[in-house]
Amino acid sequence: MAKKPTKSTGKTAAKPKAKTAKAKPAKARTVGTKPVKTARKPKLAAILPVPPLDPAAPDAKVLDRLWSTIVARQAADPLVSHSARLLSRGINKVAQKFGEESVECLIEAVAGNREALIAESADVLYHLLVMWVACSLRPEDVWTELKRREAISGIAEKNARPVLLSIAETRKIP
Repeated sequence: MAKKPTKSTGKTAAKPKAKTAKAKPAKARTVGTKPVKTARKPKLAAILPVPPLDPAAPDAKVLDRLWSTIVARQAADPLVSHSARLLSRGINKVAQKFGEESVECLIEAVAGNREALIAESADVLYHLLVMWVACSLRPEDVWTELKRREAISGIAEKNARPVLLSIAETRKIP
């Protein structure tokens, strides 16, 4: 193991070995003359039952009320209302803020910080609703779409979606 002097003490410190992980290659299948790699399916030991929701807990109607509050604050003084300030800056700033909050939420989820994830999730939902207001969407527009998808398998629903053309090319995880 090679040793090199450290800057702070002048003493030599052991250089850590780099860990090498051997990835298992994906299974290949042939389409025409070209082999195509396919992803491995995750193995699920058992499907766990969905726990019932707590009937005494607040429900999703809080989102409808929050949306109504944001709409009412649209015309408020931006120096007094955070919602008015965000909306006065335009959709680009609203979308940017939503993206920032989404990333913070992801960080807390990956870190396993439950309480911080709850707080960041509330921030994400608030900023999503601000974005809906900025784009003139109503909650029932989204609830209707969710209701439509409710009885369809997630994979079947996604495969049935029309391909939308976009000005910018994006790469989405399937």
